[in-house]
Amino acid sequence: MLSQITEYGKLVRFSHTLFALPFALASMLVAAGGLPDVEIILLILACMFTARSGAMAFNRLADAKYDALNPRTAKRHIPAGKISKRNAILFIIANGTLFVFFAWLLNSLAFYCALPLFLFLLSYSLWKRFSCLSHFMLGIAIGLSPLGAWIAVTGEFALFPAALGAMLMFWMAGFDIIYASQDIESDKQLGLHSIPVRFGVQKSMIIAFLSHIAMLVFAAFMGFWWNLGLPWLVALAIIAIALLYIHLFRKSNDLDKVNRDFFLANIAVSLLVMLGLGVWVFIGDLNAFVS
Repeated sequence: MLSQITEYGKLVRFSHTLFALPFALASMLVAAGGLPDVEIILLILACMFTARSGAMAFNRLADAKYDALNPRTAKRHIPAGKISKRNAILFIIANGTLFVFFAWLLNSLAFYCALPLFLFLLSYSLWKRFSCLSHFMLGIAIGLSPLGAWIAVTGEFALFPAALGAMLMFWMAGFDIIYASQDIESDKQLGLHSIPVRFGVQKSMIIAFLSHIAMLVFAAFMGFWWNLGLPWLVALAIIAIALLYIHLFRKSNDLDKVNRDFFLANIAVSLLVMLGLGVWVFIGDLNAFVS
């Protein structure tokens, strides 16, 4: 039983939850002006887990035939026969059902948004069949997590979590462009679309860099517009230095090393965002904050 759970965890790459979860938790802290009730925190975590697990499992299911033809991905769980397509479908349905149920426990707006959101999260996996903008669709899908956490706490839409989500969207899109560079030859042969396929690796790295610059611009806008103070500025400065170092000085022809660097940067950026906003919430002046 434990081994099966482990396999499903590997199927959805549970460790990658660290990319979006800190952004969602940061949004939660700002929405609540501190820590909300434990029940809200647990439900947000449950929604994050089930939504991402369902979407990632659908991605693996939808891409199974392509993964089987790509040497880098041929050993993934579905093409390798470790998890059957039937069980993957049941896993997706179970996670979608639980996601809607947990949203219902939160508030009415969360419940009304839950099913359309889950279906949208599934749809991003299909974009690379017809558009090189698939990286940005992934970014949007992941970037909705701060807005979802905000709605979970307040039951309302707001500009602040949307701006935080835009920041996350550009960050993840840039990372996904770099990640997709590993599969440029395979994607060409399979007729799949990506920015590396369309523009080549060198230009794709520039596009990824510009996406990360856009992320920093959004972060700077947020700091100015909402007066996020010194904690946010310090976090932003560290993020900017790390990104400039990796993009401009840590260049390598080894895409495995590049992806490893950006994987670690993903975690660092997410945690710095949560830390910057968290410190601001607990020691800053929230009285002047207007969502």
